Amino acid sequence: MTRPSIHIVDDDPDIRDGLAWLFDSRGFHSATWDGGQTFLDAALGYRSDWGHAVVLLDVRMAPLSGLVTFERLKALACPWPVLFLTGNGDVGMAVAAVKNGAWDFLEKPFHDNELVDRVQLALAAASAAIDDDLEARRLRLALASLSPREHEVLDELVARPTTRILRTTWASPAHGGVSPGQHFRENGVSSATSWPTLDGYNLWADLKLLAKMCL
Repeated sequence: MTRPSIHIVDDDPDIRDGLAWLFDSRGFHSATWDGGQTFLDAALGYRSDWGHAVVLLDVRMAPLSGLVTFERLKALACPWPVLFLTGNGDVGMAVAAVKNGAWDFLEKPFHDNELVDRVQLALAAASAAIDDDLEARRLRLALASLSPREHEVLDELVARPTTRILRTTWASPAHGGVSPGQHFRENGVSSATSWPTLDGYNLWADLKLLAKMCL
């Protein structure tokens, strides 16, 4: 069964059906919910694997408003971007929701293409967030697999410039005269500068390999 990439939450059946038709006609798979509670009940089923999706959420719903629904969705640690759909009188509430973590809001009436563009941007952001989370998990596993000695080497890498450590390391007779360039090529790395730095957002592509290289 195909997972929906767009969840449409609105208590107005005409709006729900119209938005579902719009996104289905553009090749998206959507799911519709007639209120906040029915949507939240369904969202519980995704907690083990959220995947990536976008929520279109009406601000004014009864008995559970869009804002309350959003807060409860956040409490579930749901990573899906939420795009509020709001009337003219509700813009202030939508702005407050965005400041509180919602992805964006769109004021009714809106152009179909504008809504689709916003949703595509949100889906791209959701996909990127999943990739970042997977990379963070991979790096945590790499760190956990390091031996005590490899941890010591990694601490030294963080504390001192990498090039200085590599020069010192390859000067050791233990490496049998193998140059840094040759060692990088043998391990599929074009150059030392192609490795992300520990100072930036991206960490080392393979912490365990680098630590072992410096032993």
